[in-house]
Amino acid sequence: MKITEVRITRLESDGKIRAMASVTFDECFVVTGLKVLEGSNGLFVSMPSRKLPDGTYKDICFPVTRDTREAIQEAVLARYIEPEGESATLTDDELPF
Repeated sequence: MKITEVRITRLESDGKIRAMASVTFDECFVVTGLKVLEGSNGLFVSMPSRKLPDGTYKDICFPVTRDTREAIQEAVLARYIEPEGESATLTDDELPF
């Protein structure tokens, strides 16, 4: 499976979330809701997740292999660090969550 597109929506927020991303595979399958987060060791990509009634989060979809997870993270972070040219930017008030 090949990553054919990565879209980034930058967020202007005081929190740890820096951007939301969507990844297209083989020009026919899109995964939305990935997050670019600022962690203690730098930026990383979080998979789409859902909050459970007990307050914990569970990934909705996720890569099965380490190689696939690394490929997704590399592609999303590479797109995130590109100049902001075509990326949208949202403020805290505009966030969908």
